[in-house]
Amino acid sequence: MKHEKHIELKGQPARVKMDAIPVLHYTVFSLHITELLREPFNHCLNYFVVPFPDKYKFICCIANDETKSILLFSHEHEKVSHISLPSLTRIHFPFHIFEREIHENFGIDFPDHPWLKPLRYPYDRHDKGKSMDSYPFYSMEGEELHEVGVGPVHAGVIEPGHFRFICNGEKVLHLEIQLGYQHRGVETLFVENESSLKNALLAECIAGDTAIGHAVCHAGVMEALAGLPVSEILALERTIALEMERIAMHIGDTAAICTDIAYQFGQVVNEALRTIVINTMQGWCGNRFGKGLVRSGGTWYPLTPALSAEIRKNLQEIRQRYGQITGYIFSMSSVLGRFEATGKVTAKQASLIGAVGMAARSSGLKRDIRWSHPSLAYSRLSFEPVVISRGDVWARAMMRKSEVEQSIELVLHLLDLLDGKDVHPLPVYNTAAEPDAFSISVTEGWRGEICHTAVTDENGKIRHYKIKDPSLHNWMALALAVRGQEISDFPLCNKSFNLSYCGNDL
Repeated sequence: MKHEKHIELKGQPARVKMDAIPVLHYTVFSLHITELLREPFNHCLNYFVVPFPDKYKFICCIANDETKSILLFSHEHEKVSHISLPSLTRIHFPFHIFEREIHENFGIDFPDHPWLKPLRYPYDRHDKGKSMDSYPFYSMEGEELHEVGVGPVHAGVIEPGHFRFICNGEKVLHLEIQLGYQHRGVETLFVENESSLKNALLAECIAGDTAIGHAVCHAGVMEALAGLPVSEILALERTIALEMERIAMHIGDTAAICTDIAYQFGQVVNEALRTIVINTMQGWCGNRFGKGLVRSGGTWYPLTPALSAEIRKNLQEIRQRYGQITGYIFSMSSVLGRFEATGKVTAKQASLIGAVGMAARSSGLKRDIRWSHPSLAYSRLSFEPVVISRGDVWARAMMRKSEVEQSIELVLHLLDLLDGKDVHPLPVYNTAAEPDAFSISVTEGWRGEICHTAVTDENGKIRHYKIKDPSLHNWMALALAVRGQEISDFPLCNKSFNLSYCGNDL
């Protein structure tokens, strides 16, 4: 539905012609954002710039949780040597991350932005003179203060990222996180690839532990552009896959949190349970992380009755054993002493930084795409997200426990709905996409909301592809969580969020 200042998309994934998106003067554009975000049920899904030969097109995507719709509107600016615009971050802090990226990519200036620092150092950044070696870390003066640098080289398989702490003794006063080391150019590859299969494979590699979440989101964008229908059986199977990924990652994180408090029994039991889940996925599609399962229009790996029976059996075992081990975890005084009141993020802080997913829900902010903007099988469910208001490590650990239990019940219910359905569509490649169009797809991955958007040119070829992983918002939550904590609490706080380095560093 078209409004004077925006177009409203009911349901998602969705597609709209580019010329149907209202173009506003920047003053009206920024005021409209302010008006919309006064309402607590609105938040920004994505805000980015699409470069054209003669102009920059700013596109803003606002999610309305009340109407379950997405509001689209834009601003256009002629390409000139220097562009300077008033910052939206002054009024709406969640925009800080979007404006930093716009500035870094295109050199567009926001002189009153409070923190206009480089975000990713992408290979094609506007100012190649800016490098990690000269990153302007925040500093504080004081005889009793000292800095602690961690990374970018970490032990094990952790990806590159630098954490700069300012401490007074053991107490953390400030943490700044810089993750721009990989320069992968993922979004550019989506534009350059001629093969839709290559792009499907690429989507699975955006963040390896969220292969299904990103693959489902990408498939939604491409299906919307091509007008491909998603059958009922395919919607059910994708929803099951998303929830299986959530179960596996939450159980794995429960193990990791136990590791950081030296509770080895909790660690090894949860690691064994996670292995059952990911081995079940391997039995389904040949890959423990679900790679190869999701393709536009169909799947090569239908969920057969035998596989459904295996999933049921394994989830029933996991439900019993996970309930037992988490019963131990959340009743031990030594564990609770480390969890409770550690790494607290308030509901106000979560709202101010634009936190999403479980990082938001564990601080009392009800933000879950499965509830607010449902697609796939979520559209036919009365889904209600788990929300915990405490905001500490205990809340984030309990969130995982509660969501594992909820997801197991959800998968078992969806398997019942699958009974008797056996007509599986195959993937569809090389379809014609709508020319001069914009499409958007939003998925609740296990960390939180994933947003993919694509813009096509006059021939239907992708001209611009934009990805938002939930970690883009939530790294700031980790920085806030460790303020006032002992620096020795950082590993526990960090693992309680378990954010993605590569999902942020595209």
